[in-house]
Parts: sequence; C-alpha cells; structure tokens
Amino acid sequence: MSLQIELADYIDRTFSSRLSRPVEHKQDALIVNLENGVTLMVRYAADDAYSLRWSYGDAELGIDTAPLHRELTTFPNHLHDLEGKVRPDPLTRPDDTPADNMSRLIEALLANPTLGL
Repeated sequence: MSLQIELADYIDRTFSSRLSRPVEHKQDALIVNLENGVTLMVRYAADDAYSLRWSYGDAELGIDTAPLHRELTTFPNHLHDLEGKVRPDPLTRPDDTPADNMSRLIEALLANPTLGL
C-alpha cells in the first residue's frame, strides 16, 4: 500500500469524528477537512520528505522539509507563518512516523488553526 493511502486510512480512522468529510485523494495529495474549517493539504513523498499546507479563512500556513533554511534549529523542516516568514517547525520531525507527525499537526490545528502565530 502506498504511503498516501496508508496515511489517509490512518487519518480517517483516528480523526473520523473531527473531520467534516472523509479524506479526499488527489493525484499527489490528500485533502483533509477538519470540523473547525481548516483545510489541510498533505503531500508525503517519503517519511522524511513532506509538505503540509493548510488554510483557515484567509490565513495560510505550512510546514515542509525542503532543505533551504540551514539556519533554523529544526532544519530541514520549517514552518511558513501567516506572513510567509520562515520559522522553526514546532510540530513535526522528519525522523518520526508520518502518522505521528499528522497526529500532532491535526491535534494542534483543531486546538488553534493558526497555531497562535
């Protein structure tokens, strides 16, 4: 089974009561709609290579592992905040499982869609 399919199944099973609809499968992404209005786009190429982008109203934020910001303590993963500034990623770790990373992110987004930024 592919990583994307396994991850979609995990999210549907673990967060079914907190989703506004089942996880949508796109060609290279998953779309996760949370009950609080957050829309999360999940792209996982490998356990340590991912892009997680979400919107909440007009707000857009994201976490990815593009190896561009060596100055950050969480390199290669980093967070793009509300203003598009790059910050250390407070939630995911490339050496963790995709399911654990998704759980931490979804729980955080359910608690605060902009992570308080």
